[in-house]
Amino acid sequence: MSFARKRRGDSRQVRDVAVRLDFSDSDRAFRARVSAFCRDHVPDGAPPRDVRADQTAWKQAMIAHGWQAYRLPSEAGGTDWSAAEKFIWERETSARGLPSQLPGMGVSMIGPILAGFGTGEQKARHLPAILSDSVRWCQGYSEPGSGSDLASLRTAAVRDGDDYVVTGEKIWTSNAYEADWIFALVRTSSKGKKQAGITFLLIDMRSAGVAVHPIITIDGQHHLNRVTFDGVRVPGENRIGEEGQGWTVAKGLLTHERTGLAFVSLSLHLAQTLRGAARELNADAPDFLRRLTELETELAALEITELRTLAESTNGAAPGVQSSFLKLKGTIVVQALTEMFVEAAGPYAAPWLPEIAHAGSNLEPIGPMWAHLETIRYLSGRAASIAGGSDEVQRDIVAKHVLGL
Repeated sequence: MSFARKRRGDSRQVRDVAVRLDFSDSDRAFRARVSAFCRDHVPDGAPPRDVRADQTAWKQAMIAHGWQAYRLPSEAGGTDWSAAEKFIWERETSARGLPSQLPGMGVSMIGPILAGFGTGEQKARHLPAILSDSVRWCQGYSEPGSGSDLASLRTAAVRDGDDYVVTGEKIWTSNAYEADWIFALVRTSSKGKKQAGITFLLIDMRSAGVAVHPIITIDGQHHLNRVTFDGVRVPGENRIGEEGQGWTVAKGLLTHERTGLAFVSLSLHLAQTLRGAARELNADAPDFLRRLTELETELAALEITELRTLAESTNGAAPGVQSSFLKLKGTIVVQALTEMFVEAAGPYAAPWLPEIAHAGSNLEPIGPMWAHLETIRYLSGRAASIAGGSDEVQRDIVAKHVLGL
């Protein structure tokens, strides 16, 4: 992928900047391969419910092809795709409503951490099970009363011989009820800067003293949980990095997480289907279409920002403060699109049928299926303003590092 600027002037010698972003011939050939792979497993035009019910087959197809771990380097079982190729994969899968990676936080979050910070023994133990999806992971960061201020966490880990003894709790832990392991930030010291006393541990969810308490969210789904640790013994060999260096590990992970939470691929898919959905129910009034066009314009600008970040990554730069901007603006756009879906659905958004999203459900929708699925997405999407760091935190980061405030 190339990223070039061309400057041009007018009669008043005022110069502006035009941005040109081009994919290489090899990138375009890769896109054709990915598109064909997706079509083979989910033909164009397949009903959304069929896609949801076929997630297991899609997961197995990714694993068989070796494309389930595209975020990992080849030495860790990944694809060694370029930043442009990762971008293309995410675009093509999202265009068909398919997940671009395995469920959970194995290949997307703890996998890169193990690849970058883990010991040889830790990689050998955990990466094969992550790649085969035979072991599931969850993330233990947020805590009650801490909000997005991870440095204020209070879950304590006290060294006792070769083990750490962990006591405390985590909250909003996605899919903890089906996870085998949790990667958690814990406090090993209260001296000095609060970030300096944080350590990164891998904890077996089957350990004595670990308990999972379900949280049912407004969309009627159970994916969030509260996880408590009551004197849980964790072998010291399960520590990632040095004691007190957990903040360094977590920061690198959060930067990539926030870039991935820009929701650009999802928003493009939603915007593409929203016009047809509104037309189906005669909800595409001129004012509705005007507001949708305005959102599409904002989304186009966001996509260019993402492409610029991609071009910089292709040249070897790590995602920086722009990841916070992408996350912030991406959240605003995707939430606005889900709101417009509910508006288009009108009265068909009202029947409360959260079970309809479950694979194998025999409930018949009242009205079009998309009205119920997008209403559930609208409700669950309210959490996007918090996940990966709240909107307020992202604004503070931009204000400090861009505006110098």
